[in-house]
Amino acid sequence: MESKYNFKTVEAKWQNFWEENGFYIVTEDKTKPKYYDLEMFPYPSGNLHMGHVRNYAIGDVVARFKTMNGYNVLHPMGWDAFGLPAENAAIKHGIHPSIWTDSNIENMKRQLKSMGISYDWTREFATCKPEYYRFTQWLFLKLYENGLAYKKKAAVNWCPSCATVLANEQVVDGDCERCGTRVEKKSLEQWFFKITDYAERLLNDLDKLPGWPEKVKIMQKNWIGRSEGCEFSLAIDGSDETVSVFTTRPDTVFGITYMVLAPEHPLVEKLTRGTPYQQAVDEFIDRMKFLNEIDRTSTEGEKEGVFTGVYAINPANGEKVPIWIANYVLMEYGTGAIMAVPAHDQRDFEFARKYGLPIRVVIEPEGMPLDPNAMTAAYEGGGVMVNSGQFDGLGNEDGKQKVIEWMEALGIGRRAVNYRLRDWLISRQRYWGAPIPIVYCDNCGPQPVPYDKLPVILPLEVEFRPTGESPLTYVEEFVNTECPKCGGPAKRETDTMDTFVCSSWYYFRYCSPHVQDRPWDKEAVDYWMPVDQYIGGVEHAILHLMYSRFFTKVLYDLGLVSCEEPFTNLLTQGMVLKDGAKMSKSKGNTVSPEDIINTYGADTARLFILFASPPEKDLEWSDQGVEGCYRFLNRVWRLVAEYSNQVRGVKPYVPGSNLSAADRELRYRTHFTIKKVTEDIEKRFNFNTAISAIMELVNVLYQYKDNEHQNLAVVKEALKALVLVLSPFSPHIAEELWEAIGGEGSVHQQQWPKYDEEALVKDEIEIVVQINGKVRERAMVPSGAGPDEMKTVAMSLDRIQEMLAGKTVRKVVTVPGKLVNIVVN
Repeated sequence: MESKYNFKTVEAKWQNFWEENGFYIVTEDKTKPKYYDLEMFPYPSGNLHMGHVRNYAIGDVVARFKTMNGYNVLHPMGWDAFGLPAENAAIKHGIHPSIWTDSNIENMKRQLKSMGISYDWTREFATCKPEYYRFTQWLFLKLYENGLAYKKKAAVNWCPSCATVLANEQVVDGDCERCGTRVEKKSLEQWFFKITDYAERLLNDLDKLPGWPEKVKIMQKNWIGRSEGCEFSLAIDGSDETVSVFTTRPDTVFGITYMVLAPEHPLVEKLTRGTPYQQAVDEFIDRMKFLNEIDRTSTEGEKEGVFTGVYAINPANGEKVPIWIANYVLMEYGTGAIMAVPAHDQRDFEFARKYGLPIRVVIEPEGMPLDPNAMTAAYEGGGVMVNSGQFDGLGNEDGKQKVIEWMEALGIGRRAVNYRLRDWLISRQRYWGAPIPIVYCDNCGPQPVPYDKLPVILPLEVEFRPTGESPLTYVEEFVNTECPKCGGPAKRETDTMDTFVCSSWYYFRYCSPHVQDRPWDKEAVDYWMPVDQYIGGVEHAILHLMYSRFFTKVLYDLGLVSCEEPFTNLLTQGMVLKDGAKMSKSKGNTVSPEDIINTYGADTARLFILFASPPEKDLEWSDQGVEGCYRFLNRVWRLVAEYSNQVRGVKPYVPGSNLSAADRELRYRTHFTIKKVTEDIEKRFNFNTAISAIMELVNVLYQYKDNEHQNLAVVKEALKALVLVLSPFSPHIAEELWEAIGGEGSVHQQQWPKYDEEALVKDEIEIVVQINGKVRERAMVPSGAGPDEMKTVAMSLDRIQEMLAGKTVRKVVTVPGKLVNIVVN
């Protein structure tokens, strides 16, 4: 064994060994328990960043640990390869997205391999390849056939810079999450997936996920936004039209003094066309197109509106109330119309005060009459119903149920559940995405592309325009086709699918990626799924995770898979920070993983990223921390190098032999470390404390090395345990050290060490001796010593006797096995 640690030689040697021997290739094996370990696959942006390194290092520790514990581990990797950055690069640099993407994949794959991650690369795929997106289109058709994919005209979020539609989740504080441009509203024909049909199941089944962080489940619950209430219709005075509203406050229906339609509501144009109010209404609607949801619904923003000139009839009391349009009501939420009760809703109150609309109190606190003329804010609390006809005197909570029952009996309303969740808008007016497999025929209307005609190939010969509009609309050989129903001329859909569609089912494809006639082999999927451990950033808590759960439930209902939830356990790792801020090129605070690997080695990079912080917490980058981990690995190397020739032929210690106190202490530390590392990985993912325990074992080994008489069998046991528990964290050096101490085969194919309970029982333990709560000395006492014996040992210590001279001992407190506290005047 070389005396100096040459990480470049060691890491190249073992990476070649693993690849040449197909080390991480797995197949279904029903004789072993399975374990599907998956990190969220990356977008091939070109280079790994430290967030990637952290994500994949965490997953690799789990994969290697589970393999050594006898599991058949699936640990795959692929590429979420469609998306806007590739298209932007094509426009900016004149590089075709496919060339840009393939080049980035090649580079990132090389970087990943240099980290020594235990991926089964035979299962690799990229979502931008026809052999993958063929089945994305296949799944679209399945949803279409079952009424879960549909097209409608909708007011959508439009990014003028990217020239594409954005889902609500892709609008951050009113701006495009990709480019930061202010988002506008635009009315377009769009494709949607009917995720709202699954809202209740998506909500209720969160209870089936005890292995998910509570914060993620809360985020999903809030996004689904279930609310119970009443839905009823108001007739339009002088018209056959009605307006439907949903309210969670049916106890306040007698307090309606006006109603509000969203500016985008389809009734607005019908009601105002050709009237004296049309011009003002149209101008207001045009102005709203340039405001985003955040601006319109902010509690701090000014409430604005325009009267339509039309009235509705309140079915509760027959009163006519004016219909307005206002900025704070959105078409995307509820029915796009609200009943306005200004006495009991703050937004309505502010609007009513601004425009001089009446305010009627219908809920009063017990014994506290409210004067609407004197109110400075809406009263939104509970109380007693007033001015509410036959419901006067009822408590408002009881009144909610009574009003609903009354409306149902009269046939004017019904109990209803509403969700904040909207259907998933999947249309993108971009090129670099999976084509939507629909054609339009003048005679037959929209027609699905037959399954045997898939994939609809994305043409590569396209011309990108500086405006950012999709070049697909100009590719005649793509657009012009024939109708699959009548054979006549037809045109293809030129929208492509949101990239989240591709990532909503990829984990199924990994189970059998080479099947060509179907998305997956069901037997393989039934063996591997669900994913046992999923790892990724918390930023995906709503979009990707919600969509994946939706897809899985649809596929379960169609009998295509046997699991209802895709991910049993979820770990959302924290960000990697530098100088207190998230690493980013714009801030100039990035650290290149490649530079760290070239300077210190992959094992050091992995060890630091796992040691610096618990995985769910943010990690502050530290150059000194990296250097410290490098020094530690060198220290381990030197230790093993000094012992390697001595212990190579020695068998590890077998309990029963006579041991010195130093031998027993080393055995204690060895088995304490095994227990600590095992539990920290298996139960808590506390990799930082596991590594700390390994470091302490190394310290104890160095102390033991100074002994004149050494038990090499005990040393061999300790070194063997050290290398085995280090192997998931720093896999290359562990292979080399395993070979050096005479280990057979690969360290990663060994059984995980078991700790010896008897070795963890110490003859003597160290206790702390305090005076008035301050530590003054330490002492050794027999294991299991009682309070009297601990007190006797503590009081007999020379230093303690000196410090007690001239003082009165008031009492002595003992904590068995830990401390003695002497309380003095």
